[in-house]
Amino acid sequence: MSNEMRRWIESNAGETYKNFINGEWMPSVSGQTKPLYEAAIQDHQLGNFPDSVEEDVDLAVKAAHKAFNSWKNVSSSRRAEILYRLADVLEEHQEELAYILSAEQGKVLAESYGEVKRAASEARFAAGEASRVEGQILPSENPEIVSQVRPYPIGVIAEIAPWNFPLVTPVRKIAPALAFGCTVVLKPASSTPWTSVKLMELMAKAGVPNGVVNLVIGSGRRVGDPLVKHPLVKGVSFTGSTDLGVSINQIAAARLVKTQLELGGKNAAVVLDYDNLEAAAEQIVSAAFGCTGQRCTAISRVIVLKDKAEALIQQLLKKISSIRIGPAWDEAATMGPLIDKKQYESVMNYIELGKQEGAALITGGERLLVNNHEDGYYIAPTLFTKVTPEMTIAKEEIFGPVLVVLEAKDIDEAVDIANATEYGLAASVFTNTLETAQKLSDSLENGMVHVNHGTSSQAHIPFGGVKKSGYGAFSIGHSNQEFFTTLKAVYVKGR
Repeated sequence: MSNEMRRWIESNAGETYKNFINGEWMPSVSGQTKPLYEAAIQDHQLGNFPDSVEEDVDLAVKAAHKAFNSWKNVSSSRRAEILYRLADVLEEHQEELAYILSAEQGKVLAESYGEVKRAASEARFAAGEASRVEGQILPSENPEIVSQVRPYPIGVIAEIAPWNFPLVTPVRKIAPALAFGCTVVLKPASSTPWTSVKLMELMAKAGVPNGVVNLVIGSGRRVGDPLVKHPLVKGVSFTGSTDLGVSINQIAAARLVKTQLELGGKNAAVVLDYDNLEAAAEQIVSAAFGCTGQRCTAISRVIVLKDKAEALIQQLLKKISSIRIGPAWDEAATMGPLIDKKQYESVMNYIELGKQEGAALITGGERLLVNNHEDGYYIAPTLFTKVTPEMTIAKEEIFGPVLVVLEAKDIDEAVDIANATEYGLAASVFTNTLETAQKLSDSLENGMVHVNHGTSSQAHIPFGGVKKSGYGAFSIGHSNQEFFTTLKAVYVKGR
């Protein structure tokens, strides 16, 4: 047991926090706060956080707009220096970041430490992007004129982050914004604001100037909507549900404002002519049940050729049985609770639908009690077989520890089943042949395809989806320049 985490949480819980605007900690204009409770101990209060309103949003956006006028002129080397320092500061504070992250979100400590490490890696890549801003000099019809295309930062970015990755997602949005010369107003998820408060402290420590990054904590209705609608906001980067992303896009489109949307997924592992089913099962189970299945890139469907189905199912069961359920401070735990009661009820509803629609529940499907005094919402890792493409659990994003198996008679049918959803984020393909790997890489309707491994991404590779899984420029990689900058054509003639 990690007694250090428990001692740290107990000694640091219970404080009242504020918004971070123009380099200062400010209470909400509303004067109201809301309590935050620990994911694994639902009656343990972690702190009180602002219940902000439109006036708070206005203060933050105006501060970001004022800061933009100077930040956009800061040299690329200075912006990079600050972001490199941020990466170092994140690692220097990795322990307390991991404790906070695990307490409010519920993921096990190993996953939280991994999230801190990934956030630092993405900050470092973004730092390098500050000196990789690319324009063009094009041939001119008039030899006396030099024709240029230059990128310029677009201005204030509204960044709306989800609760499942409360550190890496804000860093993923903030770091490239700063690298390309934009300023930020961050709205974290109401379920996980504590990590963002700590992130603001570390931003200041890294040397981010006042007003360049601002934090407003509150609900989507009272903070998110006015943030997206604010006339000084020039871009919206959102990660969350597809329905909410579509709504945000409609609001932004009415103002002709750019959006970068990372949305839902119903990701498939397609197991074809692959001999090492144990290795495939290990990759699939890791990708399906990491973060308790609460991530957009989680594998939630397995599509397997009929002649390999039973052998693969047995390997999946073997790997699932090795998952250890428990709270973050249990060092042996490999899967934590769902974040809260609402998410638990949603996942259990899908499990009941699966049973009612005729799928075979072969393991899991019930709530687990871990120790006597803990009331976290733990669900046993769940596996359904005999699933058909028209079933709800085969089509909709569950966002929990539920994996379903569908069988296909051949490769073409496997592709058809994989593509038979409204989502198109990530897919894994398991095959022995390069020809099959290339065929599926081309034919699967996804933004990302992984061959012979799970759906893990890298800190410098573009990340995004198609169909209802994403819209706008891919994030993480150099593709971010498309979102955070706008082009200007410049014609230069001498005297």
